[in-house]
Amino acid sequence: MSEVRIMMKTEILYGVHPVFEALKAGRREFFEVYIVREKDSGRYKNITGLLSLRKIPVKTVKPVQMDQMTGSALHQGIGARVSEYPLTPFDDILNSIKPGVMDFLILLDNMVDPQNLGALVRTALCVGAGGVVITKDRSASPTPAVSKASAGALEHISLSKTTNMINALKEIRDKGLWIAGLDAMADMPVYDCDFRSPIALVIGGEGKGIRPLVKSNCDFLVSIPQKKGISSLNASVAGAVVMYEVLRQRNY
Repeated sequence: MSEVRIMMKTEILYGVHPVFEALKAGRREFFEVYIVREKDSGRYKNITGLLSLRKIPVKTVKPVQMDQMTGSALHQGIGARVSEYPLTPFDDILNSIKPGVMDFLILLDNMVDPQNLGALVRTALCVGAGGVVITKDRSASPTPAVSKASAGALEHISLSKTTNMINALKEIRDKGLWIAGLDAMADMPVYDCDFRSPIALVIGGEGKGIRPLVKSNCDFLVSIPQKKGISSLNASVAGAVVMYEVLRQRNY
């Protein structure tokens, strides 16, 4: 094993879908896979087949060992020591923007909840968004917990971090995208908005939403109609509603 390989930072990815999707995506290096042998070991069939082809070592561990390694009880009996999540440089996302090809981005501001981040990444991949941009600070990181929450979608999406969301918005606008912010108090209902133009959708985190300065740098704000007396939708559900409206307008 080379010195570079030994010094590489690793983490424990866990859950059937995250491990399988990471293997398919081929963006992480796999060092070792751990499996808790159970009666239902057949659910690992697709994974073990890929592991065998790639000659990745597999170890059998006890449930308590898996709990300790992953720090979670949601591992589904499988974990993998892998290289860290491969972030996409923001410039790469900018350079990939092309009208009609890659003209739909998701930007997440104040998204500190890993479950919401994972759910939004999963939806972004499903609707065909070209990438997701999060802030370096005031944001959940793309950890194994986020990959689990995304059902492995994190392993396929282009996800980038920016140190300055305002500058990121300006650079995205310069590439020809309109900036739409999701705000519960906005006057424009999401269904009255034309999303067929190149769009970057900004979604705020739970509770605080989009920061005021970020909001002021959006081209327009949209809201989701709701019945009176009902509290607002959580961030991942609200984001999914708008993302699927973009998909509907562009494809159906």
